[in-house]
Amino acid sequence: MLIEQLINGITLGSIYAIVALGFTLVFGVLGIVNMGHGEIFMFGAFIGVLVTTTFGLPLWLAFLAAIIVTAFMGYLLERFALRPLRNHQGSNHLAPLISTIGVSIFLENLSHHLFGPGNHPFRTPFAEMSIEIGSVTVYLVQIVIFVISLILMAALSFWLGKTKAGKALRAVAENLETASLLGVDTKKYITLTVILASAMGGIAGILVGMAFNAVTPQMGLSMGLKGLAIIILGGMGNVKGAMVGGLILGLAETFIVVYGDSGYRDAIAFIAIIVILLVRPQGLFGQKTSDVRR
Repeated sequence: MLIEQLINGITLGSIYAIVALGFTLVFGVLGIVNMGHGEIFMFGAFIGVLVTTTFGLPLWLAFLAAIIVTAFMGYLLERFALRPLRNHQGSNHLAPLISTIGVSIFLENLSHHLFGPGNHPFRTPFAEMSIEIGSVTVYLVQIVIFVISLILMAALSFWLGKTKAGKALRAVAENLETASLLGVDTKKYITLTVILASAMGGIAGILVGMAFNAVTPQMGLSMGLKGLAIIILGGMGNVKGAMVGGLILGLAETFIVVYGDSGYRDAIAFIAIIVILLVRPQGLFGQKTSDVRR
C-alpha cells in the first residue's frame, strides 16, 4: 500500500514538474509569470482526446499533434500578447501578467465552445498496461511519465548549459540589452522560449490524460496555479527546483489523500509550501536576492 502510494505521488509530482518546467523557462528568460500556460497545457490534453479517442489514431501521433498545436499557441501568445507590451515604452511591469491572465480566460472559454463542458474520456490501451512486482502493481504509464519528466529536465539543463543556443538564451535572460549589443537575436530567442515552454505543456497535457483517463476545460487553472506554486517552492527560474518542487507537491497531495482528509489536499499541500518558504524565502534552489545578478 505504502509503495503504491509512493509511486502514485511520484507520478503526480512528475506531471507537476513538467508543467512547472514551462513556467520556469518563461520566467527565467522574460521575468514574467505566464498565467496562460495552464490553458495551453489543457489544450494539449484535448488534442490527445481528439487524436486517440475521437479519431482512433496511435498515441505517438497524439504527442506529435499536441506538441505542434501547443507550440503554435505559444508563438501566438508571444507574438500578440507579450511582444507588443515588451516593445511599448512606459508599459507597466504588471502588464504582461495581466495580458496572460486575459489569454487564460479566453482559452478556457474557447475550450468550452470547442470541446464542451464536463469530463471527456481519454481512452488509450497503453494506460491499462501494468506489471506486477511482488504485491505491487505498477502501470507502464507511470513509468513513462517519470522517465519523460527526467528526460525533459536533463535535456533542458544540457541545452541551457552546453549548447550555443542555450548560452545565448541565458545571455538574454541575464540582460536583454547587453545580449542584443553582442549580436544575439533576442526576439528570436524570446519567441523560442515561449514556444518550447508551451510544447512542454502540451506533452504534460497528454500525460495527464493518460494518467487520469479524462480531461476537462477547468483543469488548466488548477494546474497553472500549482505550477506557479512549484516554481516559487523550487526557486524562480531554476530547472532542478521545478523538478524537485513538483515531486514534493505530488507526494504531499497523495499522502494527504490516503492518510488524511482529501478535502484539504490542496490547502495542506500549499501550507507546507508556505512553511518551507518561511524557512527559505528564495526557494529550495533559488539564490538570495542580494546574490542575484541584475
